[in-house]
Amino acid sequence: MTMDLEALSLVEIIRLQGQLTETLKRRFERTLALVFTDVVGSTAYFARHGDAAGRALQQRHLDLLASVLPAQQGRVVDTAGDGAFTVFPTVEGAAGALVRLLELIAQHNTGYDPEHKMAIRAGLHWGKVLTDGALVSGDAVNLCARVAGTGEGAELRCTRDAFHELSKEWRLRCRQLGAVALKGMPDPVHLVSLVWQVKRKLPTHVRIRETGERFPLPDKDVISFGRLREQNGVVANDVVLSLPDRNLTQQLSRWHFELHRAGDGFSVRAVSNQPITVDGQSLARGAELPIRAGSLIHLSGIMELVFQSEDDDDGGLGVETLAIPHGGIPRPPR
Repeated sequence: MTMDLEALSLVEIIRLQGQLTETLKRRFERTLALVFTDVVGSTAYFARHGDAAGRALQQRHLDLLASVLPAQQGRVVDTAGDGAFTVFPTVEGAAGALVRLLELIAQHNTGYDPEHKMAIRAGLHWGKVLTDGALVSGDAVNLCARVAGTGEGAELRCTRDAFHELSKEWRLRCRQLGAVALKGMPDPVHLVSLVWQVKRKLPTHVRIRETGERFPLPDKDVISFGRLREQNGVVANDVVLSLPDRNLTQQLSRWHFELHRAGDGFSVRAVSNQPITVDGQSLARGAELPIRAGSLIHLSGIMELVFQSEDDDDGGLGVETLAIPHGGIPRPPR
């Protein structure tokens, strides 16, 4: 039946407007966990490496994201540029999927050179939206997108509404960021950062067992190890490897291996054809393996390196939890 809107009086139109609003909310309003993820620094990456490499980086993000959605009943609503908008029935499920995504990215990054490693930031919000099962719209969507945009690389930020839907286990792994001004939002929004990493005891020193020498690891993304001290007056390796027997030292490569920072830890990359094993596993040239405090590296069968933390413990794993102060984050009035 066609309605002649032009024939309706003001009162009739206002009544009709109210009826439509009520019907719209009854049929299509839902409360969902909303998530935005995007690749950090993608514009600069496109400019530096070209369109093909940039598009491949975006696809890595989308493929890894797609792999974590089914287990938590998540679905992609939209993708644009280097970002994705997804929804989940629960905040707990959304948090689990995002943590798994960040873990997968950290694992995959070990196979890439530093300039090709990917970092994403994510925003999580729990709010009311209008949805027909495909499209999702509303102010909550815009808010979530702004939250994601405030994050740093490999960071998961949540609104206060999302925080209150998390289990105690997840809440204890959140740290307060305070009220943050978001573009287009009239008032600052209280955010928290969910610490998703299982923290490793990171090595801070390396000890050569044959000589007892102990070297601090420099604060660099790539740390080089080899017997060459300098080349053309320039330092060749961050850690110079040598033995009392010069003939044995010559069996080490000039550049033997590198340590790469990978997510919340280190990985070892072999840059020589000389034999190298990491915690008992052989490492071929160009390949990588993760290490932690307590890891052992054997070089050419003549040198053993022990990686140690500041307190010389065994480098066991331990979850770092950051507690919310007493009373937590106050829940807003209803």
